[in-house]
Amino acid sequence: MMNANTRIAVITIIGAFMLSMMPLPDWAQDFRPDWVTLVLIYWTMALPASIGVTIAWCAGLMLDVSHGALLGQHALGLMLVIYIIHVQHQRLRVASLVQQAILILFLLLMKQAIVLWVSGIMGHAPDSWLYFMPSLSSALLWPWVYIILRDLRRKFALKTHY
Repeated sequence: MMNANTRIAVITIIGAFMLSMMPLPDWAQDFRPDWVTLVLIYWTMALPASIGVTIAWCAGLMLDVSHGALLGQHALGLMLVIYIIHVQHQRLRVASLVQQAILILFLLLMKQAIVLWVSGIMGHAPDSWLYFMPSLSSALLWPWVYIILRDLRRKFALKTHY
């Protein structure tokens, strides 16, 4: 049976998938944050015993299916990012939000480079430098994502103890 924190994690991950599939205007498509990765990073830091590489692999496969990508390319990148977060979660918890955002920028750039590499091998590489903009927009949104999910986790956990 899932505890309250795991339930709220699953709900927010589903919400992140919904945000990643929400239609945007053409000018905003290149700047869409990587919502699923951001939410998984938070929950891996907050609940390392419950959210980890296996959840990241499954979420990555779901991203592959929803984006129509080669099965496994998002899963590989997401799994690597979450593994690094999982190994370093204690150090990341004490870092400032700005330091976390900088690290997340580099991890998301790494994830996108892996996806780009696989796409390039398949002959579907993007032709625009804007390909890496979601990493920047995600890093800029990290402090707000962190604060919102932290407050949700605290509020939900408090309600279940009464």
